[in-house]
Amino acid sequence: MSRDSFIFSPASLRSFRLEQEMQDWEEARRELAHRRAMIRRPLPPALSTRPQPRPKKIQEVRAPPPQIRCRDTAVHNTFMCGDMAGIYAVLREASMVNALMETVQEEMVWAPEMGMWTLSTKTKQTSALRLAASRGHSACVEELLFRGAEVDADPGGRTALHDACSGGHGTCVQLLLSHGADPNVLAEDGNSALHLCNTADTYQCAELLVESGADVNISHRQSRLTPLHVAARRGLEKHVELLISHDADVAAQNLEGETPLNAACSGAERASEAGRYLRVVQRLLEAGADPNKAGKKQHTPLHNACDNCSPRIAQQLLQHGAFAVATNCFGYTPMDCLLQVVEDYPEQQPEDIARSLLNYGAKPPSPRMLKLCLLSPATLEVMINSYSVIPPCEDWIDEVPEDLKMANCSFFESLQKMTGQPRSLQHLCRCSLRSYLEGRCLSAINDLNIPSSMRDYLLLCLEGVIR
Repeated sequence: MSRDSFIFSPASLRSFRLEQEMQDWEEARRELAHRRAMIRRPLPPALSTRPQPRPKKIQEVRAPPPQIRCRDTAVHNTFMCGDMAGIYAVLREASMVNALMETVQEEMVWAPEMGMWTLSTKTKQTSALRLAASRGHSACVEELLFRGAEVDADPGGRTALHDACSGGHGTCVQLLLSHGADPNVLAEDGNSALHLCNTADTYQCAELLVESGADVNISHRQSRLTPLHVAARRGLEKHVELLISHDADVAAQNLEGETPLNAACSGAERASEAGRYLRVVQRLLEAGADPNKAGKKQHTPLHNACDNCSPRIAQQLLQHGAFAVATNCFGYTPMDCLLQVVEDYPEQQPEDIARSLLNYGAKPPSPRMLKLCLLSPATLEVMINSYSVIPPCEDWIDEVPEDLKMANCSFFESLQKMTGQPRSLQHLCRCSLRSYLEGRCLSAINDLNIPSSMRDYLLLCLEGVIR
């Protein structure tokens, strides 16, 4: 194959030729219309005694040339794969730098008027710069920018900077920013480039954006989420630290009235990720986040921590002043939220959260709620020891699985034995002291000069039996 031969198929060549012929025809048509307008005779002036103003010179206005649209898959793939030899061949036609790359897809859509699914053709638009930036082909991005690609063009609703940040391609982000890309442009879906830095791999992109003047408090067009909301919800420690160090607002509220702290507490859904979410929560609290700031549904961060059965996060919130007796719009307290998920998280130490809530002033739950703790005997023990008298349990104790009952036989035997019987004097003294201290149990008891075993007993630590 000779050096100057074209590397694309005959279909590609035919597509380019047709597009060039269409553009030449359009320019010739506009020039002909302009010549006709210039040689047309003017109307004779009307008879008037007043002097007529001199006619103004007609200003020539040229419409911009039509933008080239390319649907050739081979051309699309050239930019997506970063094939520089192919890119040089395509860009011999200067107008291809900012050509619209269109793909036509057929999708099934629901037609309510017909009551059935129908096949609909949908056209999606992008650009060569977007295709290259989304795949991280920095050499291709640099070549397109050198040839005059519009850096902030957003065909399809996104700019190349959005695509580069979403993919975590730091080199491409740096190239785009150095050529004047606006870091604060909102995409059609309402996200800024900083919103799309939502994975651990995008930290370099976030850093480049912030250093280039990106607004760290920019909010999503619809949801009003800030980049700090997004980073906290994903548990991205370095992102959170970066944003806070550049004055991100820890008190910012989204459309539902929730703060980044609420987002972090609701995002800690897996026990394996609890550590990094705990560090995010600690950083937000250190930066002044309010642990009692609730959204429109009055759901506080502590409610979310209990929903996800996150004991260490709940402990951090309580230590920073979270209200253990706060109620949401449905009247549920954090204790109620915990009891509703004990069966789902029996291995995540729900008893630790129950103990912390009770030591910070939470009220014992209703006796009818105790059956929700059947799969976590440790949680059931903490709850039982918050009563001065054990409530009747005959109607639900038989629902305990046999294997669980055998593994905790001492506890369940003592529970059945003590049901309806008076508790020990020692336990009654504990209840009396805790009732007097209320929400100051933890701090007051820790200040007492008493043996550690007595301190643990007063703070409802587990014994494995009911006395």
